[in-house]
Amino acid sequence: MNKFFIYCFTLIFLSACSTIKAPSEFDYKELKTDYFTIATWQKTTSHSGIYKIYIEGDGYAFNSHGLPTADPTPKGEMMRELAYGDSSPDVIYLARPCQYIKSSFCSTKYWTTARFAPEIVQSEYQAIKQIIGNRPVILIGFSGGAQIAELLAATTDLNVAKIITIAGNLDHVAWTNYHQLPPLKESLNAADYKSRLANLPQIHYIGTKDKVIPPELSRTFAVNHRFVEVQGATHNDGWEKIYHLIWQEQ
Repeated sequence: MNKFFIYCFTLIFLSACSTIKAPSEFDYKELKTDYFTIATWQKTTSHSGIYKIYIEGDGYAFNSHGLPTADPTPKGEMMRELAYGDSSPDVIYLARPCQYIKSSFCSTKYWTTARFAPEIVQSEYQAIKQIIGNRPVILIGFSGGAQIAELLAATTDLNVAKIITIAGNLDHVAWTNYHQLPPLKESLNAADYKSRLANLPQIHYIGTKDKVIPPELSRTFAVNHRFVEVQGATHNDGWEKIYHLIWQEQ
């Protein structure tokens, strides 16, 4: 059995193997937590400095008809591109629960109404702690991954030095109200923890043409933090121009 087949078999819940292959310095590791097994790709070369954790978005949670999918593994590749292109010595790409690999605990609610549930946050926390222990981290979250980053910083003992968000869903109550969507009633909401997050350095990248997370929603959350408008960026496209800014963060 050759290595390419083994790689495809590992990602058995994907419809096809990724067109982006991880650089040789990244190792694929599955981390077991109390609830889910989390897929990660890890580059750990110094084991001493700050770790940069790239947290995936909600992935392929809904199909084109707005119905929940059977597999939330992301079809987009931006967060993997960002992680794999980062020359920092210690970089982690962290999938969300039920992406790439299914656990027995997985059910549709964990990428719909309960996508930010306490057990989701706890699983991401446990996965990160297995990798970094008490070392400092920069959390970089895309879309729903930004909400996870904020909740990790607000509700756990991770040593978070900075949060960076890209098209972040930072207040899902405001977001569901804006789009007249059903509430994420089984989820925690970062907006409820603003006071705990007030003194934490944060940079929020906002797409001026993002119709999924409209700029006005992000500005409201980021009023006391730095936010950067990325001209022409939609929710999923036009972010390449800021890659270098994120890579240089230390």
